[in-house]
Amino acid sequence: MWDPKQYLAFDDHRARPFFDLIDRVRADRPRRVVDLGCGPGNLTVTLGERWPGAEIEASDASPEMVAAARARGIEAELEDVRDWRPRADTDVVVSNAVLQWVPGHQDLLVRWAGELPAGAWIAFQVPGNFDAPSHLAIRELAGTTAWRERLAAANLLEPRAVLDPVGYAGLLTAAGCAVDAWETTYLQRLTGPDPVLEWVTGTALTPVRELLDAAEWAEFRAELAPMLTAAYPPQPDGTTWLPFRRVFVVARTAG
Repeated sequence: MWDPKQYLAFDDHRARPFFDLIDRVRADRPRRVVDLGCGPGNLTVTLGERWPGAEIEASDASPEMVAAARARGIEAELEDVRDWRPRADTDVVVSNAVLQWVPGHQDLLVRWAGELPAGAWIAFQVPGNFDAPSHLAIRELAGTTAWRERLAAANLLEPRAVLDPVGYAGLLTAAGCAVDAWETTYLQRLTGPDPVLEWVTGTALTPVRELLDAAEWAEFRAELAPMLTAAYPPQPDGTTWLPFRRVFVVARTAG
């Protein structure tokens, strides 16, 4: 279960990659702009501000996120990204930090490239930090005797979950697109008690939370906290620095 409030606890940090991505989409007057995996809708709103003449289409697979988006006035629909099909007037498709959760999303991207109209834009970004100390600690703890059986069904995102920029560029170029692909490592400044634990609670730990009851969830977090503090020690001024690697792709269909 996705928690919009927890996700938005670091909304400024999480928003920066989105704006860096959208900045590379050069669509002038798109007819329809689609946000796949719109989350609580705080960033979907900015798509309407960027392209005020466009029809904004939004969807998410989480009922909680859809409800939060609708509370912002966005007509979001509950839909799995794998089931989405572009309408004939779709000129821009945005997927922000979603595809890492979708097995086989590479095939999905190729299908979109073939189904979208000529000159349409596909823009997405995914985390590239699945081999970071935070994720290694999560997988290490989940693999211990105490947790292995209860968390066997969790998708804890091995590094192979996403491609690097070269991989995505090759994939979409072969599908007939012009591709701009890059990666960036942001250095996020976090503060407060157990800040990295709170950061991963909003995203990477969501599959863990879904499989545990309240007592187990509290126990898992309590065991994970010192592991994350050791991996990301706070500085004397209370700052915790979190390197945050992202992979970006902006592709345009032929025509």
